[in-house]
Amino acid sequence: MDESLKKELETTFRNVLVSLPEDDRMVVAASEETVLSILSFLKNKGYDHLELISCVDWIEEKKFELVYILTSYSEKEMRKHIILKTKISREKSEFKTAISVFENAEPYERELHELFGINFKGHPKLTHLFLERDYKIPPFRKDFDTREYVKEVFDKIPFVEDKK
Repeated sequence: MDESLKKELETTFRNVLVSLPEDDRMVVAASEETVLSILSFLKNKGYDHLELISCVDWIEEKKFELVYILTSYSEKEMRKHIILKTKISREKSEFKTAISVFENAEPYERELHELFGINFKGHPKLTHLFLERDYKIPPFRKDFDTREYVKEVFDKIPFVEDKK
């Protein structure tokens, strides 16, 4: 991965940690205030494809880690992945939408809203993407109790023999 891009990121943005764990991968850890600026910066540098937005639930830390994965559509020599990470509060799980930088962030943010309960401020349509109902605790959070959910939902369904 490009050492000059690493140095440029470190000098342009405060509180940024950049590592190069593999030849084709750069990991950027940033504060939540700088994420949209870094996304825009990287897009202008040619990393014009948002491949994915994901989330890790660090329940012990009371944090969510948002993970943005970028690559380039156009430049063959830039077929490298940039992984941008930031941590946000789990209790007040809000973050600004990245749609203004990458339009295709829309379904990823809807998915994270639905499965983790993260509110993306400025998102035009935070509606259900996969699930048919609301949950007390979003189902991908580590404190979601699958057994309780199964008991609550499926114990109410009568057995075939009981219908006679």
